[in-house]
Amino acid sequence: MKTPKHLQPGDTIAIVSPSGAINVEYIEAAKEVLKSWGLLAVEGLFARNQYFNFAGVDEERLTDLQNAINDPNIKAIMCSRGGYGLMKIIDQIDLKPLRRNPKWIIGFSDITALHNALSKKGICSIHGSMCKHLFESELNKESIPILQKILLEDYRPTYTTAYNDYNKNGHAKGRFIGGNLSLIFALQGTPYDLDYKGNILFIEDLCEYAYHIDRMMEGLRLSGALSKIKGLVVGQFTDITNEEKFGKNVYEIIQSAMRDYDVPILFDFPAGHIDNNMPLIIGNKVELNVNIEGGSLTFL
Repeated sequence: MKTPKHLQPGDTIAIVSPSGAINVEYIEAAKEVLKSWGLLAVEGLFARNQYFNFAGVDEERLTDLQNAINDPNIKAIMCSRGGYGLMKIIDQIDLKPLRRNPKWIIGFSDITALHNALSKKGICSIHGSMCKHLFESELNKESIPILQKILLEDYRPTYTTAYNDYNKNGHAKGRFIGGNLSLIFALQGTPYDLDYKGNILFIEDLCEYAYHIDRMMEGLRLSGALSKIKGLVVGQFTDITNEEKFGKNVYEIIQSAMRDYDVPILFDFPAGHIDNNMPLIIGNKVELNVNIEGGSLTFL
């Protein structure tokens, strides 16, 4: 895996909107925060556009992202928000410049499609805060400084979590992969499907029915993907509907899909659609430990 270099004071970071349309106040606030870190924050030509729910038509969103990838003066790229849209352009993005000159790309949720594509190309990226989190910096006092350290200091975090009844004890090492479960599931069988073998999978999701989560987890089980991983980190599943009618909560659904696999499982990890969405380095090697005291995830 190629790991981008940490940024230097005065380096340029671009904000682009490859998915959903964004409140422009969030872009303005994010630029101020990034400026306070000593960075020069610029934005794509179409970053503030809106075409129905999208941040512009496909060609506009693609143009901004590709220009930021191609420009050697841009040292990192922050996606302004998730939503939906990257799957419509993912096959048109030329990632070859990043093989020669890797740069950090930051985002989560719909940005999982881009994380998958980068992972397949052997390039690390950051599942982490976007513009809204920087706009709401007072609510994200734990996560944002960690993102800053990863970008500016080549920092590798260690996270610890409390004991959870649903956890499955164990120890594993592997490359860290994953993101939003809906995107992971949707990309199965495409060139942007994940390489699961020997790796640690992370999943999170938002606003899904319980049976949708079950269908996606069972789909990953039936495909053989879950049989290949060395460990599972379960992030936040926010605003899940109809758990009572389905008869299982999200954690029980995930446990059921993992029933045949003897690998450590860490539940309730603080990443996903929440305040203090802890940044995760996709593609980095990690060590996962789960025991009677709780769990730890260390980026090596």
